[in-house]
Amino acid sequence: MDFAFDARTEELRAKLLAFMDEHVYPAEQVAHEQRARLASPWDTPQVVEDLKAEARRQGLWNLFLPDAEYGAGLTNLQYAPLAEITGRSPQLAPTATNCAAPDTGNMEVLAQFGDEAQKKQWLQPLLAGEIRSAFAMTEPEVASSDATNITTHIERDGDEYVITGRKWYISGAMNPDCQIFIVMGKTDPDGEDIRRQQSMVLVPRDTPGVTVTRAMQVFGYEDHYHGGHAEVVFDHARVPVSNLVGEEGGGFAIAQARLGPGRIHHCMRLIGMAERAIELMCRRATSRTAFGKALAQQGVVQNWIADARVTVEQLRLLVLKTAWLMDTVGNRGAHTEIQAIKIATPRAVVGILDRAIQLHGAGGVSQDFPLAELYAGARTLMLADGPDEVHQRSLARRELKKYL
Repeated sequence: MDFAFDARTEELRAKLLAFMDEHVYPAEQVAHEQRARLASPWDTPQVVEDLKAEARRQGLWNLFLPDAEYGAGLTNLQYAPLAEITGRSPQLAPTATNCAAPDTGNMEVLAQFGDEAQKKQWLQPLLAGEIRSAFAMTEPEVASSDATNITTHIERDGDEYVITGRKWYISGAMNPDCQIFIVMGKTDPDGEDIRRQQSMVLVPRDTPGVTVTRAMQVFGYEDHYHGGHAEVVFDHARVPVSNLVGEEGGGFAIAQARLGPGRIHHCMRLIGMAERAIELMCRRATSRTAFGKALAQQGVVQNWIADARVTVEQLRLLVLKTAWLMDTVGNRGAHTEIQAIKIATPRAVVGILDRAIQLHGAGGVSQDFPLAELYAGARTLMLADGPDEVHQRSLARRELKKYL
């Protein structure tokens, strides 16, 4: 196992780090000020469009896609350290580089499973950053940690599919540029194989019967830069049969294929969030005095910073190992490690952010520092893409199987 960055990765890291320093960090406050003046909080601030244009000009665009026909052609191991860098400003940097969820996963689905017509109509404008998308799987009425529970119906009627169901926390759906949903529902609800009951269909946002009913908050945040998280009702929405992604009954397998790379992306961005938290901790500790000496001289603060550094180094190695395995033996061969990083990374980063907030006192929970919003995002990732307990259950079964 060799995790040393190759020449191309080093080149892109240098460019991306400079892009963050010169453009992204200065834009954070500008974006906040511009958003306050927008007609709708869901509109995109001009500075974000400026960042996207600059990222494209510099070749920092679609870095996540391993298929060189559509993206940068990077391996998981090459992209992982770039995702970490964008994680230092998760509200702006992923969008600026067209590497933001859920569009990344949706583009991967379309690139891998879409037909030529679907790629032309939806993948190409997504790759160009002209539109946004959403992935509609989670439902409020069932335990969506078990994807076989979903109740949305996708019923064939002649040359059309009729979609009926209610979804929520559909990321990106509040953005007015979101024009397409990938909807997961059941085409064969009584099928013997519970993992072959589901299918995925493309549903344009303006389809009659599709209603975005409200924005869902996350710890009080609406995640405007992310496009929000919406509740969406599909009331006998009709789309052509040609909008089926892949084959009938293939929805569960497509979802699993979509989530593998996404977990690498999430975990490396989380490590970037932790790195920013450590930086903020160090700056705060060296600039504040309490009880006659700098916070940096307090033993408990030193312990927090040291523990955070050790934790980040451990996490990074585990995630890079997982990326390397995905490149060399595939998602199935890296299954244990994919679950391990999904369990370990959000949990540990939440702890680091919690200590950083504590060190900042009242400022840590305020809007004057990014820590509270970073905490909300990291804590949510203990639920997103499958809650920790589901991954622990699966991982434990795999370990126990060796002895049974």
